[in-house]
Amino acid sequence: MKRSASSPLGFYAIGIAALFLAGFFLLVVFGAQSYRNTVAEQNDNMTTRTLLSYLSTCVRGGDTAGAVTVWESEFGQVLSVADSSGGHALRIYRYDGGLVEDFAAADAALRPEEAEVIGATDTFEITELPGGALAVDTDAGRVLLHPRSGEGGAG
Repeated sequence: MKRSASSPLGFYAIGIAALFLAGFFLLVVFGAQSYRNTVAEQNDNMTTRTLLSYLSTCVRGGDTAGAVTVWESEFGQVLSVADSSGGHALRIYRYDGGLVEDFAAADAALRPEEAEVIGATDTFEITELPGGALAVDTDAGRVLLHPRSGEGGAG
């Protein structure tokens, strides 16, 4: 009769396989976590660039002589970009924790309840720089605007 004896070599092979399997699972878990963090940071960066790029695009889109002005309202500073074809303007200002815009007659009262929300921000400060440039600060960062018309500034 043969006696079946357990070989230590079998346990060694099972141990090595278990070690590789555990390493594989740790690699998958840490890789997935790293990917999730990378995507979250990328989304935050895109949100930041979107708000600042939108402000820059609005100014460039309506850049004619005297079209870009900054004025004070009961809601704070207002960035106004006049439409070249009539007496209307795109007005951007902060209201209720967000940056909003409306398009109405340039001399009409602001109606923030009817305005479109651009993005969330608690800060919206516009500073006039030398040469007619404007620095706009939001929670997303700062964008420098220099109207090509050279007529930008506080009005």
